[in-house]
Amino acid sequence: MAIGERMTTDMDARTAGRINTPPLCLIAFAVITFMFSLLNAGAVPQGVEPVVIATGLIFGGITQLSAALIQIASGDTLNGALFSTFASFWIVLPAFLEWFSKAVPSGQAGHATGLLLYTFAIVAAMFLLVSLRTNVATLLALGNLVVTLVLLAAGNYGGYLVPVRIGGVTGIILAAQALYLAAAGICQYAYGRTVVPLGPLGTT
Repeated sequence: MAIGERMTTDMDARTAGRINTPPLCLIAFAVITFMFSLLNAGAVPQGVEPVVIATGLIFGGITQLSAALIQIASGDTLNGALFSTFASFWIVLPAFLEWFSKAVPSGQAGHATGLLLYTFAIVAAMFLLVSLRTNVATLLALGNLVVTLVLLAAGNYGGYLVPVRIGGVTGIILAAQALYLAAAGICQYAYGRTVVPLGPLGTT
């Protein structure tokens, strides 16, 4: 048996019967959050927006949603609900920006986007509260998600550029946090032990 085949067999034995899609969900979330945040931070020209919208719909949205639904079917309600919710967000936001925003009066476009962002900020805060016994890395990422959504919502609703720019920076940090969490899950699979620390919290 070749080395690669033996490694694959060993991993299959360690993960038999397990379905673990959160790393894929996290990677999809990280990729689109990074791209969208670069736009918000003013780090890339607005002309690249079409590729951001396409990535949001397909990778951040459809791919993440498919993986999240598999996670729900496996019995992982928290991760499945979390990633399904924000996969749907990454479908709704690009769809609104690309197809439906034109139906909103120009003077209320920011209000519409702000309403969407504020609503998902509330949902993110709920997920933060129900995740208090998970791990430090998850709590920091969810906390930053809430902050980022509130900043972007305030900036869009009030027509202020500074909160949007700051939200872009916190969003870039959020993307890095999501990749860190994804790496932790992938390393756990690959090595059969904790390699990337998450700071587990007590469950009692």
